Order: sequence, then structure tokens, then C-alpha cells
Amino acid sequence: MGVISAIGNNVEENLISLQQNRSGVSPVKYLNTSHKDSLVGEVKMSNEEMCHELAIDDTAVWSRSELLGVWATHEAIGSAFQDAKGLAHERCAFVNGTTVAGMDITEKAYPDNITAQILDNHDCGGCTEKIAHFFKNSNKTALFDKTITLSTACSSALNAIIRGVRMVEAGETDVAVCGGTEALSVFHLNGFKSLMILDEQRCRPFDASRQGLNLGEGAAYLVVETEEHALARGAKILATFSGAGNACDAFHSTATSENGEGAFRAMTFALNDAHLAAQDIHYINAHGTGTINNDSSESYAIKRVFHDHAPLFSSTKAFTGHATSAAGAIEAVYSILSLVHNFIPVNLGWEKPCYRCYEPYMGGSHAEVKHVMCNSFAFGGNDSSIILSAYSKNEACKSNIDALYEEYRTIELMGEKIRLPKRVKLFHVTEAVEDGEIREYISPMKTRRYSHMLKRALATALKCCRDSGILVPDVIINATSLGNIQDSVKILQQLKSEGEDAMYPALFTLSTHNSAATLLAMELHCHGYNNTYSHRAQSLEQAISDACEQLLSGRAMNALVTLNDEVTSEYVSIMNKECYSPDYKTDVSVAYMFTLED
Repeated sequence: MGVISAIGNNVEENLISLQQNRSGVSPVKYLNTSHKDSLVGEVKMSNEEMCHELAIDDTAVWSRSELLGVWATHEAIGSAFQDAKGLAHERCAFVNGTTVAGMDITEKAYPDNITAQILDNHDCGGCTEKIAHFFKNSNKTALFDKTITLSTACSSALNAIIRGVRMVEAGETDVAVCGGTEALSVFHLNGFKSLMILDEQRCRPFDASRQGLNLGEGAAYLVVETEEHALARGAKILATFSGAGNACDAFHSTATSENGEGAFRAMTFALNDAHLAAQDIHYINAHGTGTINNDSSESYAIKRVFHDHAPLFSSTKAFTGHATSAAGAIEAVYSILSLVHNFIPVNLGWEKPCYRCYEPYMGGSHAEVKHVMCNSFAFGGNDSSIILSAYSKNEACKSNIDALYEEYRTIELMGEKIRLPKRVKLFHVTEAVEDGEIREYISPMKTRRYSHMLKRALATALKCCRDSGILVPDVIINATSLGNIQDSVKILQQLKSEGEDAMYPALFTLSTHNSAATLLAMELHCHGYNNTYSHRAQSLEQAISDACEQLLSGRAMNALVTLNDEVTSEYVSIMNKECYSPDYKTDVSVAYMFTLED
């Protein structure tokens, strides 16, 4: 594993800071914002310093998210294989979670200095590709034969880890380097500020006086492989991935439900997947942002799962700040450190009990830590939990679905050739709903609030559900190359013309790439598996691959996959002017319903 955060530039430094109760949250130093008094969890290096250490030409266009991602990936590969040469003969996938991606570069250049290269680096898939291309085998060829990007806001990195594990289990790859990266940007600092959930003091998760979160940044990645593969090459196994759960709260675009339905389901699914009972969990690394809503909702969900016997738990966000898309991977590393070193990080800043929250761990004695649950929750109620366990030889989880992937057929969708397992059936297809028909599926109040892309995406998906007869699908997965680009442009225009305090909160909450998938879940009251892929022209293929895994593993009986993108004339003209080829030159919306063959 590899990690860089506000409390350290590598795994060892992070461990020492956790053990010594040393927070990295401090006033802004590196981000070029007018809010210099804001408390944030910044990585304690400039871009130039990272470029120097990584031997990168600092005159090239590198976003801070990319640099952080390269830094943490470099450590992960080095600790697992000594160096990239150790992966020369492996099938290796890089699975990355991010939301901000290259926004820090874009917001500096907007509007007069935007180039095709900046736009190419801006999107989530571009960030993943840039990190992946940094690493080469001994013969100078690409180290990773698959690169995948998930973008589900603050649960992105944990979902990337889950996807990497599933790919290894299914035999799609031998090794997966999976996690996430996120840098602070003016865009998302002011977005969270507009929601009025930033604390002017250091955050205090689960404390009665808590006022909100401190934003952070960082990156972390795990190297995942089967037990058999690891032992065959003499690797030191740090922990076992025992189980995972992903569910949608389907309640609100930012707030969580009072009963924490999504969190409850995610934790329950993870326990079932791991074949563990609630009493087997010794520690929960909680999502614990420090907001009034999240902490009480998560506490209620924990009570629903564990009743009156909740394990020790703490949030580590007072150490690092909330690193948004990267948070789940950073905290997965901390969960493994808890297992390996048999310690539990304290919940920094907690002093006053809150009647709506459990009391977190503040030090003292504890029994051996053998099973850790790690929670990561996001905008739209995209909630994920994983369980990591102390490793014991021949007790690691094994897959039983490999044989289901042996036979494929090829179909063509949106001009792309897609491999589809023979047991999976494309049950129904719905093309984009015309503008005049949108109000047949979405209420006028909602049509006024949503961007054109979101309206079209929801109407098309709802029509697919109605026409297929599957009114509430088990799985919802969205594919998007660029996300809600017009909402993002509106925010950039506001920042440029009116200053940092002018951001409209509704625009920010709907600008995340997973908006279409989570809004659809809210419309359908669908609490099932929910994910979003954002990897350029490969987004649809990656979304369908995930849907097939859900079906073939028995986790779902049907899966709704949607593809939604929008472009602006300005975007296309900039790309064409410099001979870049955008994935889509016109808007696109389509919905596919997949089932298993009878």
C-alpha cells in the first residue's frame, strides 16, 4: 500500500502521526484561495517539490491530483514489488477513484487560457491515464494493461478498491492497484463552503459541539491479488479483503436520511459478503465527517447493525481533513495499519458526548484487532463499506465465479465493441427521450432545478424501466465521459465574475459525476448497488463489465446501465482547433437493461 496525506508523505509517516495523535489540519498554505484562514488538511508539499522528487518536468501540465496519485502509487508498487519491473510479466489493472481530477489546472486557466491539453487533463479518466502512463515496465512499455475510473464523489476510492478486488476474484486481472486521489481546488472548497458545512475550527466528529468538516487532500492505493498469486511470488500479505457492500441512501443529493438506510445496508451487505457476524468486528473506521447530519445518521445506522454491542470506532478525519474522493482509500490504509500494528486511532477533538451519537474511541485498552470495517459515504447517498481482516494463511477469500466468465460474445453499442458474457442478456434499450417528452417522466418542479443533461438522463432511464417492466432495478450504474459539464462551466463563470463567495450550492451538488445515478435512485426509491464510471470512451464498457459481475456473482437479478454525456460548442471548438478528438461531439443519453439468460 501507498499513501500521502496531511499527516505524512508515506505509510510510515502516516502511522507515526496516527500513533502520536498528530493532526495535519492547518490554515491554507498551497491552495490559491482568498479563504486563507480556512482550516484544511493539505499535503505538506508544493507541486514543484513533488515534481522534483518524482523527477517530473515541472513545466509540463500536471494537476495536483495526478501528482498525488503518482506519489502514492509509486510507494504502493515499490512496497509490493520493489519496483515496476516486478510487475513486468503480470496482468495488472489500475483502478482509480477521483472527482476533482484536473480542476485545479482548469480553474486557473479559465476562461482565456483554456487549451485542448488542459481539457484533456481535466476529466477524471484523463487523470487516471496520466498517473498510469507514468509507470513503465523494464522494456519501457505500459505497466498497466487496464485503466479504470470510478467517480462517485466521496466514496470513489473505496468503490475503486471494491472494483479492483472483484476484478481479481473474477480472473479479469492478476493484480489490481486500486484506490483514489484528490487535490484541493478553489472549485470544491467554495462548493462545500456554499453548503455551510465547513467548520472554522478543527473538526470534531461525533462531538456534541461539532459544526462541520475540514476539507483535505491526498491519495492512497492498495495492491490487491489472490492469496495463491501472492504466495507464489513470495509476497508479504498485509491483510485479507473479507467483504464489501455498496448501497444507495436514495434520500437527498447531499443530506443523509435520519435512519441511515444506505449506510445500514452497506454495512449489512459487507458483513454478509464476509460471512461474518456483527460481533466479529473489532473496530470501525467511521466515515465521521464532523457534520451534524452525517455523524448522527451514521451512528443510528451503526446502532441498527450492531444494536447495543457496537465495536470500538473512530473517525480519522480530524487528522487528515475530509479528502473527499480519496478518503476511502486513505482510511483503508489506516484500517490495515490498525490490523498490522494492533492499535486503534483515537477520534481527535472529541470531548462532549452527543445524545444522538455513540461515543468514539479516545484511547485506552482494547482486545486484539482482527476484523475492521471501513465506511465511506458520498453525495447522493452512495454508501460503501468494506471489511479488512488480519491475514491467516489459507483463510483468504476465494472466488467461485471464475467459470462464469469463460464464454463471451461481442456486441456493438454506441460504436464500441463490448464483450458480454454469454449468460448475460441485453433485455431492453431506450434511446434519448425527446425534450418535449421529458415532463412525462419528471415533475415540472424538478425539471426547473436540473440541467438539461440530468433531465434527459433521468427521463431516458425512467422510460427504460417502465418499458422493460423492471420498475425498480437491483443495480444502477452510470457511464459518463465528462459529467455535468454545463453546471461546472456555470460555477467557473461565477467564480471568475463574482468571486469565491458567490457559488450557488445547488449547482455544486449536481456537478458531481454520480448525480445522474443517485438522482435516479432517489426517483425510483432504489437502495441497491449504485456506481458511476468516468473513463472517457471506455466508460460504457467499464460500467457494463461491472453490471455483468453483479449479475454473474448472484448479487443482482437485473442491472440498469446508462450512458450520459453533454458537450458545449466551446469545448468541441477548443479540442478541434488543436486536433484533439473528444469522445462525444454531441449530447448522448441511452439506457440499457441487462438480465441473466433464463
